[in-house]
Amino acid sequence: MDVIRQAPDEGNCVSSSTASPHGESPAPLPIAALLALAMTGFICIVTETLPAGLLPLMSAGLDITSAMAGQTVTAYALGSVLAAIPLTIATQKWRRRNVLLLTIVGFLVFNSITALSSDYSLTLVARFFAGAAAGLAWSLLAGYARRMVQPEQQGRAMAIAMVGTPIALSLGVPLGTWMGGLLGWRTAFAAMSALTIILIVWVLVKVPDYPGQSAAKRVSLRKVLGTPGVRPVLATVMAWMLAHNILYTYVAPFAAHAGLGNRVDVLLLIFGLAALVGIGMTGRLVERHLRSTVLVSLATFFLICVVLAVLQGLQPVVYACVAVWGVTFGGAATLLQTALADSAGEGADVALSLNVVAWNSVIAGGGMLGGVLLEQWGAQTFPAAMAVLLAIGFCIAWRARVHGFAAGKRSVVAGH
Repeated sequence: MDVIRQAPDEGNCVSSSTASPHGESPAPLPIAALLALAMTGFICIVTETLPAGLLPLMSAGLDITSAMAGQTVTAYALGSVLAAIPLTIATQKWRRRNVLLLTIVGFLVFNSITALSSDYSLTLVARFFAGAAAGLAWSLLAGYARRMVQPEQQGRAMAIAMVGTPIALSLGVPLGTWMGGLLGWRTAFAAMSALTIILIVWVLVKVPDYPGQSAAKRVSLRKVLGTPGVRPVLATVMAWMLAHNILYTYVAPFAAHAGLGNRVDVLLLIFGLAALVGIGMTGRLVERHLRSTVLVSLATFFLICVVLAVLQGLQPVVYACVAVWGVTFGGAATLLQTALADSAGEGADVALSLNVVAWNSVIAGGGMLGGVLLEQWGAQTFPAAMAVLLAIGFCIAWRARVHGFAAGKRSVVAGH
């Protein structure tokens, strides 16, 4: 059994499974604990995107227009953007499991309110605070996963902790949509509440606790932003994810343009399964080849966009490109959050809260930019616009050779 000895006054931990000088291998990864973090991420994603598949049902149930129902997604994203940084800073000194449980209980409370509410304003408020819980969760998960293992295992641990995202995108949302259509949209949100109850027990039983950061180790937001490497990684996040979200948000009209309008579910399933492959590959590569994996992922996504710009009318090509897109996206969260946390050091949690803001901002930005492209020039212009953004992201990552996306094997200080 891997026993964790906690330092009473430090934000660090020492594992009894530390590799011995005689060459003993490190302890196995704490799979059950990491999967609890993955389930938290799964709940975050499904809670955010569930209304997208339930808009007609929600608009009928709340006696509002579909456009008004769509604002429940906006309210959630707004909660994440506005709350991630202040909540992360406010809870830095709290014990880590207490913060994790706070976010999960937040999902329990606010998904339950959404399931029971018959008032549109109350539903929007519940969605906003559910988003706030998600913002805090996303700033916590990567750092938590890193603290459970030794430095040389951190990338693989994060890959496991992030696996909930592609599962939610590929399976969770369609399943929730199906459940809503069969049993009612309120049942879908109630099911999310039931999942959170299971997760609370799981966390209490399997997830180790760690102290928060002492006052001496806390890093201000200004200092984190000034830390070498942080800004290039955040800029890469925004360029890469903006390109991704243009296509992901408007995959239906793009599929329709390619003659696959009735195969959107198949395309999303291919994307999700390929993303799982990407996560598996990233877990094997992130420790020794983080920089090259980021650059190859960006370059491959760029090439896919070029192919789609030229051959988007060929359906087999579209299927193949969606699969490769999924592989390149699958490991993105692990790669970018690892690079960001490595760069920020003791300020990792604050840096990861900035990542939450950046990520959610480009989700909104992808919706807006994609909408303009769609209305003005049509879905066929998506690949060219995405290629430009990916080229910018590649150049930023390429230049961040010393700080941000350093060459060679990861070299980090144990403890965060």
